[in-house]
Amino acid sequence: MKTDYFAHGTAVIDEGCKIGAGTKIWHFTHIMPDCELGDGCNIGQNVVVSPGVKLGKNVKVQNNVSIYTGVICEDDVFLGPSMVFTTVVNPRSAVIRKGQYTRTLVKKGASIGANATIVCGHDIGEFAFIGAGAVVTKEVPAYALVVGNPARQVGWMSEYGHRLHFDDNGIAVCPESKETYKLENNRVQKISK
Repeated sequence: MKTDYFAHGTAVIDEGCKIGAGTKIWHFTHIMPDCELGDGCNIGQNVVVSPGVKLGKNVKVQNNVSIYTGVICEDDVFLGPSMVFTTVVNPRSAVIRKGQYTRTLVKKGASIGANATIVCGHDIGEFAFIGAGAVVTKEVPAYALVVGNPARQVGWMSEYGHRLHFDDNGIAVCPESKETYKLENNRVQKISK
């Protein structure tokens, strides 16, 4: 059967999943039933994508990531090497909670750094930037930069991944894209392209 995606010979692709055109799936990765991968995704080595997971277009998943049932990643999300999503708030080996997986939404353009942990049920806002090793224990606003354990916000990021420095009027310009952002009421929005 001809496909319009690439899967390395060691990858396991279960029946019942949908994989978009141009997606690449690398060594020792398992794509489980009923998940959806959008067009142009890159799924690294030793990745597990569990049943019901949804990945938008152009999602980049680095090596050694497990994306569990309940996780939804919108378009252009970056998941760094060995980052972790949890599944239930109160796991116990002797208590079966497979039907209680908590939903986690990673919104468009967000980046999650290497070895970061996202505690389930805490959504990540558009274009947010989670620093390497951070442990996210609460919702992360759009464009926020968070670091540490527990993760705390230390600034704001542009859509191109540069730290934003706001003037007295709450205006910042991305040094790469030259797009303008406005900080108002502790929220950031892009005001020009």
